[in-house]
Amino acid sequence: MSIEVGSKVQGKVTGITNFGAFVELSEGSTGLVHISEVADNYVKDINEHLKVGDQVEVKVINVEKDGKIGLSIKKAKETQQPQRPRHNGPRNNRNDQRNQNKTENFEQKMNRFLKDSEDRLSSLKRNTESKRGGRGARRG
Repeated sequence: MSIEVGSKVQGKVTGITNFGAFVELSEGSTGLVHISEVADNYVKDINEHLKVGDQVEVKVINVEKDGKIGLSIKKAKETQQPQRPRHNGPRNNRNDQRNQNKTENFEQKMNRFLKDSEDRLSSLKRNTESKRGGRGARRG
């Protein structure tokens, strides 16, 4: 069976890098799961999600002419879970609320990150200017 885009296959994690994980597929070929394709949420450290030797189900998202295979774990999971209709009424299921909060809070998290980043940058500039003799400092 050849590897086709869109097919789901089982594989074994054979290596982990800072940008993704290499997965050996049942046909003996190896593909890469990019770190952005590991989970639905942001993955800072791939080692928190995968370990060498893990058996994973992946979806083939692309096959390059040079033989490189792009894989996705999160897209393989998406097709397994039935999509529930969205409604604006109260939710009783705690998992639904957690998933909804993750998507709702992305912009809030991004805004907080930008604010923290700007605060750190201004603090860094303030500290380095005083050490270099920035604006108005006497030279002698």
